Amino acid sequence: MRDVIITGATGMIGSEVTRQLLRKGVSVTAIIRPMSENLEYLEELVEQDKIEMDKIRTESESEHGTLRLIDCDLSELRSLRDKLGWEHDAFFHFGWAHTFGPGRNDASKQAVNITATVDAVHLAYETGCKSFVGAGTQAEFGIASGKLSDELPKDPRTGFGIAKLAACRLSQLECENLGIRHVWGRILSCYGPGDNKSTMIMSAIKAMLLKEHMAFTPAQQTWDYIYVEDLARAFISLAEAGKDQTCYTIGSGEARLLSDYIYAIRDAIDPTIDVGIGEKDYDINQAMYLEADITDLVADTGFLPQISFEEGIRRTIEWVRKTSPN
Repeated sequence: MRDVIITGATGMIGSEVTRQLLRKGVSVTAIIRPMSENLEYLEELVEQDKIEMDKIRTESESEHGTLRLIDCDLSELRSLRDKLGWEHDAFFHFGWAHTFGPGRNDASKQAVNITATVDAVHLAYETGCKSFVGAGTQAEFGIASGKLSDELPKDPRTGFGIAKLAACRLSQLECENLGIRHVWGRILSCYGPGDNKSTMIMSAIKAMLLKEHMAFTPAQQTWDYIYVEDLARAFISLAEAGKDQTCYTIGSGEARLLSDYIYAIRDAIDPTIDVGIGEKDYDINQAMYLEADITDLVADTGFLPQISFEEGIRRTIEWVRKTSPN
């Protein structure tokens, strides 16, 4: 790959994919939400210029690749055709609104995300991309009892999961119609610098650093966490070698009890902290088993996770310490 387009480039995953591609010498056009509050995740790569919204804001040379930032809401993707030009190689679609909070189960808001994904496919086609790589989620499966792979039935229980599954299927269809390679990566639980502050891991880190008591469920869920750097490498490997019309589950491929992760966070901060495991009840639709079957991912792309949870959580805690106002 020499030139790619990325939506959602200021999010945790999109920004890390951007960083890694630039280091590989790939030029990146990053489509970002106007006035994105997460733009600082890319500040180390670009110098910010105050230019009108919906215009190309800045073009900056990194050590190897070139980065362009373009302000555009997901609902306006089709308007970018003339700004982006031709001769791009791949399109990474990470942009998605309402992944947290009440909008997660708002049908009308999630429907906008489905339309935006189909629009992204058309923008990929109109800008010469040969491949479209979409970001899915374990929520597409619903409640599962075995290792997650595309062979399992899909029964999503949330508006977010339903919308992601619909976006997957419809973008597959459009890519097939347009002659673009389509690859979909379903993400399990990811963590790392830039993660949303409301996730279990980030909430736990913040509370423990502040010496605040935090109550957990019995934490007997079997979970699969993958560090963001590994996840980004997985998505890049999908763009390079993933099979057309194939959905891959992305995780570490190794699951542990959720309590083990909580204790690992505690031990990295202060082993004397009382973590309050068992003080809360499980949610009514609590998924108890989430583990990625990465057999096809490894076989087709050669991807293998490299960063242990202990190392990844150490890096994440260090990032929180540096960036937290408290």
